[in-house]
Amino acid sequence: MTRHSDRADPVLQTLCMILAGGQGERLYPLTRDRAKPAVPFGGNYRLIDFTLSNCLNSGVRRIHVLTQYKSDSLNRHVRLGWNLLNPELDEYVEIRSPQQRLTSHWYQGTADAIYQNIYTLQMLRPRYVLVLSGDHVYKMDYLRLIEEHVANNADLTIACIEMPIQEAARLGVISADVVGRALGFQEKPQVTASVGACPGTALCSMGVYVFKTEVLVRCVIQDSKNPTSHDFGRDVVPAMIQAGDRVFAFRFVDAHGGAPYWRDIGTLDAYWEANMDLVRAEPVFDLYDSEWPVRSYAQSAPPFKTVFGGGPGVSESEVRDSLVCNGTIIRDGYVSNSVIGRNVRINCGSRVEESVIMDDVCVGRGVTIRRAVIDKGNHIPDDFTIGVEPQQDRAHFTVSEGGVVVVPKKMPLFHPPEARADGSD
Repeated sequence: MTRHSDRADPVLQTLCMILAGGQGERLYPLTRDRAKPAVPFGGNYRLIDFTLSNCLNSGVRRIHVLTQYKSDSLNRHVRLGWNLLNPELDEYVEIRSPQQRLTSHWYQGTADAIYQNIYTLQMLRPRYVLVLSGDHVYKMDYLRLIEEHVANNADLTIACIEMPIQEAARLGVISADVVGRALGFQEKPQVTASVGACPGTALCSMGVYVFKTEVLVRCVIQDSKNPTSHDFGRDVVPAMIQAGDRVFAFRFVDAHGGAPYWRDIGTLDAYWEANMDLVRAEPVFDLYDSEWPVRSYAQSAPPFKTVFGGGPGVSESEVRDSLVCNGTIIRDGYVSNSVIGRNVRINCGSRVEESVIMDDVCVGRGVTIRRAVIDKGNHIPDDFTIGVEPQQDRAHFTVSEGGVVVVPKKMPLFHPPEARADGSD
């Protein structure tokens, strides 16, 4: 059998490692029971589907998903939804938990995750290693990135995007010369002046890296010997630039040349905002691009259905500017600017506005939900409100800095005693 490493195409000489082991503390309670890359997004998808789809569409077919915390649902999703590649052609998506060959601890950082998988690199001997995050939403042709990496004879190439300077403090900021050679790198700096090509912007790392394999191995081994945080952005990349390694910035372009869209789903507000990006009349991120499809595990479900039942409050079902998945039934309900998952029930007189409702949620009669995220398997009682009374919401639910109310998975919901019609407690 001809192995990829024997072929001329650089993408076929590339091994991909997707970092999918983070705890996702800032996404709690959505990460209470699942790894961050397994968090549902956009109705049909999990966050990791966007990175995996980019790989598939780019021709990257040797993929290792490095998992760690609460990985059951992620493992199951990858096994059921991404078993389409042919191992006989040296194509695969494999789950890799911490192997602990070199140490007894779990992954201590992004660089340590690669360090603990050096054995895989030694066995497979790819020429290049593509390191990705499993919780970002974007469309990128990794072939362009890899080709530029090869053309520059780079040791490391970092995919970058221009971001407003007020957002740069949560990202890695890179400075580069006119040919893209990196001059400096800071992780989460306090940026006060423009350092990007456009006024008021900074050139920020997307957490997408291409390494020469031998350079990557050398760098993570060296990092493992030092008392660092064992992170690419904080430790490895600055050390490489300081040592004179050939580090280049690749300016991100959309897979089809459109406006660059990239979201790091690191917080509850970022999660809600990215979902709302999908429901605009002209969405900034297009799920309907047949030339760059986003695939996922295709669960069998009947079609979406609306029902007119003559109920009070709403004379008929109405759905505006929303994504509604299969298996969902809206009976005399109103849905606007929302993402509704599979097998959801929205009953008479209920209103859902600017919200994300995940699979298997039942919304009772006369319910109002605004600017909320409702995790799977919840039953919202009749006449309940979420996102209407801030004090009540903060007493019972998680509320983000931006005011988005988040209801955890399968949370028992009851009216407060003073709101019960019969006066009982």
